[in-house]
Amino acid sequence: MKQRNATISLVIAGTIWGSSVALSKLSLGWLDSNWLTVLRFGAAAPVLALIGRRHLRRAFNVRVLVAGAAGYGITMLLQNAGIEHTSVSHAAIIVGAVPVIVALVSAGLGFGRASRVAWIGYGVALLGIVFVAKGGGGGASSNGDVLVFASVVMSAALIAVQPRLLKDQDAAAVTAVQFGAASLVALPVALASGGLPQAPATAGPVIAFVALALLGTVVPFWLFAHGQKGTSAEFAGAMVNIEPLVGAMVGWVAFGDPVGVWQIVGSLAVVLGILLSTVPWDRITLAGLSQRLQAHFELP
Repeated sequence: MKQRNATISLVIAGTIWGSSVALSKLSLGWLDSNWLTVLRFGAAAPVLALIGRRHLRRAFNVRVLVAGAAGYGITMLLQNAGIEHTSVSHAAIIVGAVPVIVALVSAGLGFGRASRVAWIGYGVALLGIVFVAKGGGGGASSNGDVLVFASVVMSAALIAVQPRLLKDQDAAAVTAVQFGAASLVALPVALASGGLPQAPATAGPVIAFVALALLGTVVPFWLFAHGQKGTSAEFAGAMVNIEPLVGAMVGWVAFGDPVGVWQIVGSLAVVLGILLSTVPWDRITLAGLSQRLQAHFELP
């Protein structure tokens, strides 16, 4: 039951995140990438703090603050800067590199070790990313892609260490503290880059930002943190691949990003990679499958 609830939380979080890249792109019509980071986390932190208010004092510690500043603040500064110079579908699909980096960091820190089949799944997902990137177009650039990939490395490192930060903690309280640290670390960068943001010229980017701060930040980050409490870092990292699938589709449908054979093949490869890296194939046997079928269909 605990694993199932964790999986559901991670799936919902990944699906919502898939639309967040598009919302970030729209929000950049008003705010620059640095101010988007400051205000996104600055607006979401109080909401989560209210939810987890009884556990805030316990969650307030150096490790949580540093993880939030680096894993959320610096990560989003890099990601938003990358989104300004690449396409929505490219930015979303590059997130598919998260699982393999999470597995590498976890193994390096001695937190766990992925199975051989899972590593194959990570490789297949990465191959899918290469296929999608091969399509090009839609305002994509190598510089933007590199910045997004750098943000992916930072994000993967946070996913690897987050389960230990969440142990015996309230997910909302921890996330609120981390969001506050992320907003503060991004504030000097935003001020130095061009002063205070200008008043919005139209309502569209403002609506996109509000949706990003609340629906695209509070809900998925909280659900993801909740899900991480009930599963391994490697499993949580693999589920992040739901985000690039949804994000790429949003880019193709809503932003007119080019879609062709390479993008389709790459997306299918990402799906296959998710299946290979999350399904416990080592526990599945023909006898076990037969027993499950008999129990389900009441075969004689």
